[in-house]
Amino acid sequence: MLVGYARTSTLDQTAGLEAQQEELNKAGCEKVFIEQVSSVDVARREQLIEALDYIREGDTLIVTKLDRLARSVSHLLELLEQIESKKASLRILSMGVDTGTATGKLMLTILGSVAEFERSIMLERQREGIAKAKAAGKYKGRKPTARAKIDEIKALKSEGLPVIDIARKLNIGRASVYRLLKE
Repeated sequence: MLVGYARTSTLDQTAGLEAQQEELNKAGCEKVFIEQVSSVDVARREQLIEALDYIREGDTLIVTKLDRLARSVSHLLELLEQIESKKASLRILSMGVDTGTATGKLMLTILGSVAEFERSIMLERQREGIAKAKAAGKYKGRKPTARAKIDEIKALKSEGLPVIDIARKLNIGRASVYRLLKE
């Protein structure tokens, strides 16, 4: 059985999700698991967990792109081990890779390493750009939300409101309320 898995990181990426679904349907997937969650938050990727649980011997899990499935080479190999333990295989449409063959497995680990390297380079460039913008005074970062509410925090505390209620009322973290009251 061909089983598909589609994922986007955010809810506003509906076009990307629809495109993935269409590709998976064209590939002949009989069942498709879909979710919109960050790849970093592995515990919240419930549909991936369900897809891995669903596949059986002889099945193929299909994804459109490698980055829709794994966030790193180690994560990819961990997922591949789970898939292979069920005597199933993995196919990545954009790469033309199928782990049902020895060559496919080799190509997947090589391409996975290249993808991780590419991501590392991109993040490095991003950090450099941010540092350059900060040095030029163009990057200020996020505006502090709790500090801007210091007067409200003190007023609510003087009224006897507990910290948890102050945090909820002002939509800020409890730790921020404690920190600002301590200052």
